Amino acid sequence: MNAPYPPPPPPPAAGRDRTTLWGVLGIITGLLCCGILGIVFGYLSIRDAKRFGKSPVLGWLAIAFGVINLVASAIIRSRGNYYSPYWYR
Repeated sequence: MNAPYPPPPPPPAAGRDRTTLWGVLGIITGLLCCGILGIVFGYLSIRDAKRFGKSPVLGWLAIAFGVINLVASAIIRSRGNYYSPYWYR
């Protein structure tokens, strides 16, 4: 009955927590702009998530969307239809 209390959790690391910022930027750039930036921002999100003890899901999504963008761009370029949109045919 006289068990001591468990130790308090460690304080968060010093600095700014930009986990969500990097994750959202990675998803947006990975989907719309360029896949390489999506992968880089995804990595930064995962790194900050580990540092601050948060979930790295946004970072993994950003990396996945960046890879999908790179693969889709490679397929479109290999088919030769990259610079001729449908409405110009």
